[in-house]
Amino acid sequence: MSSKKIDTTPFDRKREPPRQNPLIMPALWFWSWLSTRSGKLRIRKTDMEGLKPPFLVLATHHAFMDFYVTPLCLFPHRANYVSELEGFEYYGEWPYRQAGCLGTRKFVNDLALVRNIRRCMDRGGILVLYPEARYANVGTSSLLPPSTAKLIHYLKVPVVTINMRGNYLQSPIWNLRKRKGVQLEADVQQLLTAEQAGSMPLDEIQAAVQEALTYDEYAWQAHTGMVIDVPWRAEGLEHPLYQCPACGTEFQMSSQGAEIFCGACGARWRMTEYGQLQGVGDTPTLFSHIPDWYEWERRQVMEALAWDAYEEDMRVRVQSLPNAVNFIELGEGRLHHGPEGFALTFTDYGASEPSTLRFPAQSTFSIHTEYDYRGQGECITLSTPDNTYFLYPLEEGFSATKLQFATEALWQRTTKKTANI
Repeated sequence: MSSKKIDTTPFDRKREPPRQNPLIMPALWFWSWLSTRSGKLRIRKTDMEGLKPPFLVLATHHAFMDFYVTPLCLFPHRANYVSELEGFEYYGEWPYRQAGCLGTRKFVNDLALVRNIRRCMDRGGILVLYPEARYANVGTSSLLPPSTAKLIHYLKVPVVTINMRGNYLQSPIWNLRKRKGVQLEADVQQLLTAEQAGSMPLDEIQAAVQEALTYDEYAWQAHTGMVIDVPWRAEGLEHPLYQCPACGTEFQMSSQGAEIFCGACGARWRMTEYGQLQGVGDTPTLFSHIPDWYEWERRQVMEALAWDAYEEDMRVRVQSLPNAVNFIELGEGRLHHGPEGFALTFTDYGASEPSTLRFPAQSTFSIHTEYDYRGQGECITLSTPDNTYFLYPLEEGFSATKLQFATEALWQRTTKKTANI
């Protein structure tokens, strides 16, 4: 562990969020306009005429570009934004609070955050939440946590949805290099009135929001005929597409230029300028639509779980983020994942011996995945209300995507079991 003095004070989750500073709003809107100019952003609004705060905004989450598109969708209104602590640490807590951000951690039950959201509504504000809580792995929407409908019903304010397109295609999480010429669009609509938010059954609210925030970037690209012809367009695609559909081997996929290929059997696919995959040489296409490959992998994990054939145990490097001040290196740990959930064994700061932190399957809806976090490589994060642990592999066989699939499948399985008791 480094001799540098570290700050272990937990982030103050209860601190009331400030309104966006009106003095910075002109600069924020101008920078957002400048950032989206190359994409010729088009915003379509439905049932928004006459709507005034307070209201809740739920938006899709593709890439960092989301944070430039959203303010333009809400112009001329100011808003508060729910943000993970990584942004607070990277840009600084003071600037983030001036931008109206509320700090939280991903995939945890945060009652302090709910109270702060309530405060924003009570003072007549706008609160923006990205309920998927992570960027899209292959440009498709994620299942939203059931807490989404519960929050809407609790707040009883109008609900606005923003479904963005193009943000992922311009800078996918598996290769953040910006692709030029990608069109950006956003559909903004008032999905629910305050009366509907307070009176509709939770399952109907959840279904309505899920439908409004459903997207498929590659289907949209094919439909519009958008050309993305950068020669390196497939590089990094092996992170979400980690299993070869030709031979079934895991963790042997690689990419170069516009092609992704298997190191075990030699199968090779080319990513076209329209975002589709084609077999090269004798390799059959199998999955021309990238999300179909991704969902096939998910089914392989679900099948392994059904046969009790899933279990992961690996050495990891542990890094923690307790606040908006610093990351703390905690050295090597052991990560185990199975039907009961995650078990992380490591030596925490201030401790003389390792201990095990458990994240039960029934309380872990999903996990946050990264494919090259700040140049440190692939990782996942696990969080408690007062700490976030970044876990990087120290041996082969680690796939953030596969761990995510298993986490979501185990949560669904344990939830169904609980509902049937």
